[in-house]
Amino acid sequence: MDWHAWHDDYDRPDSSLTHRLAAVQEQIRVALDSAPPGSLRVISICAGQGHDLLGVLPDHPRREDVTARLVELDPRNAAAARATAAAAGLHQVEVVTGDASLVAQYHDLTPAELVLACGIFGNITDTDIGRTIDHCTRLCAVGGTVVWTRHRREPDLVPQICRWFEDRGFSRVWLSAPDAGFGAAAHRNSGQVRPLTPEPTSDSAAATSNPSMFTFIGYDALPR
Repeated sequence: MDWHAWHDDYDRPDSSLTHRLAAVQEQIRVALDSAPPGSLRVISICAGQGHDLLGVLPDHPRREDVTARLVELDPRNAAAARATAAAAGLHQVEVVTGDASLVAQYHDLTPAELVLACGIFGNITDTDIGRTIDHCTRLCAVGGTVVWTRHRREPDLVPQICRWFEDRGFSRVWLSAPDAGFGAAAHRNSGQVRPLTPEPTSDSAAATSNPSMFTFIGYDALPR
């Protein structure tokens, strides 16, 4: 999969990706609007070209309150996001070219008031989805919001993902309609934040100090 070319669908007004983007951006606006006064931390996992956050922040009243980190492995996508942020004068938005699955990427910016996990859950195993949601209890502040996406093709895992979030103390804020042509949702952390600390593991010391939330396989390579 060429993840740079994948973004071309954003240029098609009738594409499901464009409709999904509009829905995600609306939930970002809701999260920023409802956040308490003061500084706001935002992290975007597998940020791509940053269309979701960077399509909202330039004109949002809270733009100066936001410190954000977008992590993206593809250097072309990261460069595009970096250029968009710079053109909008969003100097408090950092774009990191690197492995977004590694929790160390976010250590100094958590717990965050807004966590974006868009374009991930359709590209990793079910087990890794659960593991990533576990980490969201560490990444997301109490009262903060996780905005996430997942396709609704069979097997439709969206209802189960909602349950996984809710079993971990998150409250559902919004969920796209089943026939919307895409799956997107927002969940608010109503529980307690768990420290973003190393997890016990029998792997190497390096892995222990910097655990991975998931392995990005790609929807085209996942077992059907």
